[in-house]
Amino acid sequence: MTPAAGPDFYRDSVGTEAMRREEKSLLEQAEEVFREEPKLIHLPDSGKALFVGDTHGDVEASRLIVERYLSDNQKVVFLGDYVDRGEASRENIHYLLSMKLQLPGDVIMLMGNHEGYIVKEFYPANFWLSLPEGERERYGRTLAQLPYAVSTPNGVIGVHGALPELEKLEDINTIETGDENWDQIVWGDFQDRPGNHLGGFWGRPQYGRDYFYRLMDQFERRVLIRSHQPNANPIMFEKRCLTIFTSYAYLPIRTVAIVDLAQKRVDSIDDIVLEMV
Repeated sequence: MTPAAGPDFYRDSVGTEAMRREEKSLLEQAEEVFREEPKLIHLPDSGKALFVGDTHGDVEASRLIVERYLSDNQKVVFLGDYVDRGEASRENIHYLLSMKLQLPGDVIMLMGNHEGYIVKEFYPANFWLSLPEGERERYGRTLAQLPYAVSTPNGVIGVHGALPELEKLEDINTIETGDENWDQIVWGDFQDRPGNHLGGFWGRPQYGRDYFYRLMDQFERRVLIRSHQPNANPIMFEKRCLTIFTSYAYLPIRTVAIVDLAQKRVDSIDDIVLEMV
């Protein structure tokens, strides 16, 4: 005979069910917001934009950034990779999705490769593998709707990985989750040496200096801000490519980049403010 469930069991079960309902509602609402956004988000020509690298379960970093920087005059652009590696992946993605729902025009969340697990599996994936199959699909459907890039009127483009092989900037809106251009924009690495496509490494396509300059010219952008590649030189290609990270999962410092959107032209990283948080 199975023992009857006591009060503590009942209370824990009710609490768990309430949390699941709240979590499901958060994911559904966020998915609806992301579906309404273009894949390429254009920032205004006033105020400032704060670019945030991988946060990877570092919810402390996400909270600190929002509390310190988010204001009526400053948007916050998260460059992807919100889960895995860090110990608080669920808390981090829940916090960011909640902030997105509160301030959808001021909090921008781009897709990183760690948001695309249901499309392209990878390891380590401690967050995704901790989820039951149904929850994994639910998170996967929501995060598959994230946009891919932001652009500023003064010449900056922000993505998670590398630039996609497209004719013009607006073609980013045609990228489908899982296609070749998606693989480039969320999985791609840059190497500071001559060449275009330099092959692949552990499922990560590699691109060289010639590829960078050609795509930046086609997109009519001057500076790329990205994350994703912890072994990259933070500053490459004549100070036109900046790689930042904002999680203790990788480095002992957290870096953010601030772009003055009212500035007429951003020509290099010298025109961007870097801060440690």
